[in-house]
Amino acid sequence: MMYIYADNAATTKMNEKALEDVILCMKNEYGNASSLYTIGQKAKELLEDARARIAGHVGSKPNEVYFTSGGSESDNQAILSAATIGEKTGKKHIISTMFEHHAVLHTLEKLKKRGFEITLLPVYSNGIIKIEDLKNAIREDTVLVTIMFANNEIGTIQPIAEIGEVCKENKVLFHTDAVQAITHTNLNFHEMNIDMMSISAHKFHGPKGIGALIVKEGVKLETLIEGGAQERNKRAGTENLPAIIGMASALDEAMKNYNENNEYIKSLRDKVQENLSKISHSKINGDIENRIPGTLNICFEGIEGEALLLLLDDKGISASSGSACTSGSLDPSHVLLALGLPHEVAHGSLRLSLSVENTMEEMEYIGEAVADVVSYLRNMSPVWKDLQEGKRNYVI
Repeated sequence: MMYIYADNAATTKMNEKALEDVILCMKNEYGNASSLYTIGQKAKELLEDARARIAGHVGSKPNEVYFTSGGSESDNQAILSAATIGEKTGKKHIISTMFEHHAVLHTLEKLKKRGFEITLLPVYSNGIIKIEDLKNAIREDTVLVTIMFANNEIGTIQPIAEIGEVCKENKVLFHTDAVQAITHTNLNFHEMNIDMMSISAHKFHGPKGIGALIVKEGVKLETLIEGGAQERNKRAGTENLPAIIGMASALDEAMKNYNENNEYIKSLRDKVQENLSKISHSKINGDIENRIPGTLNICFEGIEGEALLLLLDDKGISASSGSACTSGSLDPSHVLLALGLPHEVAHGSLRLSLSVENTMEEMEYIGEAVADVVSYLRNMSPVWKDLQEGKRNYVI
């Protein structure tokens, strides 16, 4: 049996260069970067070199890169920082979208208890906001727009540069969660008028537990973790130098082969999409063109996504039905519901997210395996029987 990992939107396998650099750092560079003696200062040099390399890849200045534990912490710190600014200036309105990552949505829910008003923009059936909706939603008391760069479940890319321009014109802070976008789409922090941006290493073949919040000079960042002067007094705690080095190395590798990697990943996705689209009453979710190359989200009417995933696992395929952060939930994806899909269809979703580690042979196997499992599940489904007998109407 073939084993296939097709859940790279959840996390990725560390690449060899990043892994090697992490191990070397753990063995040899054990100094504390805040110490004044030679070993500590060597660690400080490596830390700042990694910061500068990451800044170069995202189009920011090195002093705008703040290391965090990953995307969720970065999202929280960005939004809560904007909220503090808003409270001081009398601006307590925040705009986001209906299908953000829960690190954003749950933080916004907490801010409601502090008196903030939240506007969630629709994303329509293609999973992309309309700039006109954003313009109409901005008010005199709007302090922040937080909209993800690329969606973690369906991969659709938002018009980030246009959003940034609208926010700049209206003097509103703009934060974007770029966790899924970095290394998979053109991204430039300053050129796109972004004020705060979240990234996470384990999404691009780096180590887990390390990420960054990129913050434009002049934006006052709120400290969430107290206790030390690290990260220019904005995040206490001894820096995780091995993970930071691994993050920079992984990003170096990804960007060095950016075009080649993404063309290859897109060819894999297009192949498996072609095969899965042949299954009757299936639907690809989100915009077909405007999305990152490795993500395919597709629904199959008349089945349950949880059963599909378990049976695919039996066939050696690791996939998901949506975000790994909500994989324990039996509720349908909030992302798919935001696209307007009914509950019974959203329940039957499959997300495949691919990387350079995958092969065309694997895509053929996935196509055959999914077709077999969907057929098996439909044959035992009373819902599918009702659909075939005309007792219910097909949705897709």
